[in-house]
Amino acid sequence: MLVIGLILATLIGVSLGLLGGGGSILTVPTLLYVFHLPAREAIATSLLVVGTTSLAALVPHARAGRVQWKTGAVFGVASMLGAFVAGRFASRIPESILLLGFGGMMVATAIAMMRKRRPDAAPADADAPETPTSLPIPLILAEGLVVGAVTGLVGAGGGFLVVPALVLLGKLPMGQAVATSLMVIAMKSFAGFAGYAGAVHVNYSLAAMVTVAAVLGSVLGGSLVSRVHPDSLRKGFGWFIVVMSIFVLGQEVPKLFGMRVSVATHGPQLFAAMVTPLVIAAVIRLVRDRVTPPPAPTSA
Repeated sequence: MLVIGLILATLIGVSLGLLGGGGSILTVPTLLYVFHLPAREAIATSLLVVGTTSLAALVPHARAGRVQWKTGAVFGVASMLGAFVAGRFASRIPESILLLGFGGMMVATAIAMMRKRRPDAAPADADAPETPTSLPIPLILAEGLVVGAVTGLVGAGGGFLVVPALVLLGKLPMGQAVATSLMVIAMKSFAGFAGYAGAVHVNYSLAAMVTVAAVLGSVLGGSLVSRVHPDSLRKGFGWFIVVMSIFVLGQEVPKLFGMRVSVATHGPQLFAAMVTPLVIAAVIRLVRDRVTPPPAPTSA
């Protein structure tokens, strides 16, 4: 199980390095179901791992001049406040509710990843130097508080909430938004962890081991940015999160009714539930491709 956990931790880093998010979506289930940590400890440890890995993934983007420090600082400070307060409040919420919230966030993240991206709200030059812009400060602060609160509560809701906000509100091109999101994720993850600190036990040896694997993955992810088509990667990862969300919700929803689901006892049912959405998606894609007429030839 240790090897499986470290492989998944490496994928956490690859996700952060390539997409600027998705780390916590893998970290919490890995810590819950592979390393068998209690829910609150898994969420707190996830915040520490993702925060540290985001800092490591931020370095090459900063060297390339893609990080927009002013916009990131405004969004990050608001996110830190929301994450810290939510982290302190999370100790009063039943673990089952926290995990159901996490499962819901996984579904929302998967939908956001698989949606077709709109054109950037700013110039397409991802490496352009930062220029003074008129930022909608109240909207950025409000968005930052909400995103930070979600992260502090369930340990998720990182880059795939931050990146669209930086594009739409901060008017950043996608490349700069992905880079700047890593700064924001690090800030609010550490703030959320501070909110949990003292209320839960943290296995720092395990956290360090997972973090090292994730940091190595982030280096690999950063090196693949120019070699992997982002749309294909995002959609594929989105379907992977759908499968993971079904697994998490399949474990947690029955507990509300006094039932307990385990992989050993209910493995075939869980496997069927996870594979069904992929089969349905493949059938819909096949039917759509057959029904949609080919484009009409254009005359010269």
